[in-house]
Amino acid sequence: MFPTYDVIVVGAGHAGCEAAVAAANMGSKVLLATMNLQTIGQMSCNPAMGGVAKGQIVREIDALNGYSAKVTDASTVQFRMLNKSKGPAMWSPRAQSDRMMFAGTWRAMLEAHENIDFWQEMVSGIIVKDGGCCGVRTSIGLEINAKSVVLTNGTFLNGLIHIGEKQLGGGRAGEKASTGITEQLRELGFESGRMKTGTPPRIDGRSLDYTRMEIQPGDEDPQNFSFMTGGKLTKQLPCHVTYTSNEVHEELKKGFDKSPMFNGRIRGLGPRYCPSIEDKINRFADKDRHQLFVEPEGWDTCEIYVNGFSSSLPIDVQFKALSKVPGFESMKMFRPGYAIEYDFFPPTQLKINLETKLVRNLFFAGQINGTTGYEEAACQGLMAGLNAHLAINEEGPFVLKRSDAYIGVLVDDLVNKGTKEPYRMFTSRAEYRILIRQDNADLRLTPLVDALGMKGIDDRLQKVSDKKQAMVDIEKYISDASVAPDVLNNWLEQEGSSPLKQQVKLRKVISRPHVGIQKIRKVLPALDAFLEQHDDDHINSTEINLKYEGYLSKEREQVEKMNRLEELVLRDDFDYGPILALSSEAREKLHQIRPRTLGQASRISGVSPSDISVLLVHIGR
Repeated sequence: MFPTYDVIVVGAGHAGCEAAVAAANMGSKVLLATMNLQTIGQMSCNPAMGGVAKGQIVREIDALNGYSAKVTDASTVQFRMLNKSKGPAMWSPRAQSDRMMFAGTWRAMLEAHENIDFWQEMVSGIIVKDGGCCGVRTSIGLEINAKSVVLTNGTFLNGLIHIGEKQLGGGRAGEKASTGITEQLRELGFESGRMKTGTPPRIDGRSLDYTRMEIQPGDEDPQNFSFMTGGKLTKQLPCHVTYTSNEVHEELKKGFDKSPMFNGRIRGLGPRYCPSIEDKINRFADKDRHQLFVEPEGWDTCEIYVNGFSSSLPIDVQFKALSKVPGFESMKMFRPGYAIEYDFFPPTQLKINLETKLVRNLFFAGQINGTTGYEEAACQGLMAGLNAHLAINEEGPFVLKRSDAYIGVLVDDLVNKGTKEPYRMFTSRAEYRILIRQDNADLRLTPLVDALGMKGIDDRLQKVSDKKQAMVDIEKYISDASVAPDVLNNWLEQEGSSPLKQQVKLRKVISRPHVGIQKIRKVLPALDAFLEQHDDDHINSTEINLKYEGYLSKEREQVEKMNRLEELVLRDDFDYGPILALSSEAREKLHQIRPRTLGQASRISGVSPSDISVLLVHIGR
């Protein structure tokens, strides 16, 4: 009935979709198995992609020929570049999406791929022979063979939904939980845990009074997420901002005794950085209000997502409290907020390529690894799909270093440090964030997948080549051109910058903090005429490189030092036990995690610099 597939992907959320595409684009024959084909690429929580650090991840996925950015561009209702008041390392793109268009686009793109087949049914177990995974078993007893399997089960593994004192089995509102896989993996020796996440109520937008809220429009000159998308967004939907109050908080507190969070019914680990509204009130008792973002779910629906009001309180408490928020006085609710508990597997049980240490050719990606967020899940799916293909073709793993990408930071953190709460990406986690900006993801990463043998990226490679050449040309022009004091001094004074005393190179002027290429071109006709030949994205990236040249140089020096440790490979069978000069904690952690390189070993919690020195001596360095 079924052929033997190269890769079976279990689950069709953000991780599963990217895993299927990545393996298929490398040439693998893929089966995407999901409990419901109607919910492929579903945005289970907020209808948005990107945000602080997350936007960088989406751009990196795109540069690696993943589809999340293209799908986002096809369904965007509003685009904003966040953190523009800060340095460019912090700039983060975010797009509000049409939820139904997002999922529909994902399915259409997957179905258009000749290497991807589909099967709708619960996968209840994996097939393991001789220490390797060689297929899956479904709930009705079908066995489907494969050379490798990627599990991307999201919140469905023994999922349990909480609304006040009510509990419902399910992986998402209206969908049943997945059973069988956790139990089998435990029998195979895997350690599992429980995590929780939540979602806010959905509201009928026709019942809201937007005049009582602050409007939040999109950018005047919106960008695209994908480096390959042509054209610009011509119309956008506004979001709105409103606030809770002490009156709202008092209403919410009436239900605290029935909250599963506070009465102990939920034992899972929750996201510290995306707390429920009841958790905010409890943890930040000194604050008399909290911000709520009123976000549209799409072009052709009145459904509203209340970002910031995630809750598992009883329905009547949610309703009464939300009705006291400005603009929500006459609101009608589509469905209440809820919390969900689910199984996850601590990611220290994975190799750096996301393959499990206990079972060959079995890969985990997404929330099964303890992460939260569409973007975090999608990038893991992409990396797992690529590495599943490479593993079955007996090729080395594809590993991104921390200096290569935010994706590299995420995977490195998970595998070496694990996580005791749902892991979310932040710019602060990336120590080389000036090097790995959102604007240069294509330059950094597209050549890497080309070297892997990724198919169908000729146009993408050409765009990268064109961008590189354009940036060289722009930098050369700015470095060669000179400007005289009488041409610029009046303008510099208006900009609050000190006047020139003599003729200088244009590069020196542009390196000033308050001087930008797009501003100065207005008073330099020759520069303006030259820049007319180039895209704004290429101009802006060149300017960032010029302004932050010193910082970039320092980060590259740090990367070179770290790469020396990354080049020192540790054998899989390295015995740390006899090395008594190592601390006992270091021996335990090194034995458990089995780092691939000395650089990876240096980032394991509990392994100190002195332990690394001992290892250097032991391996003869």
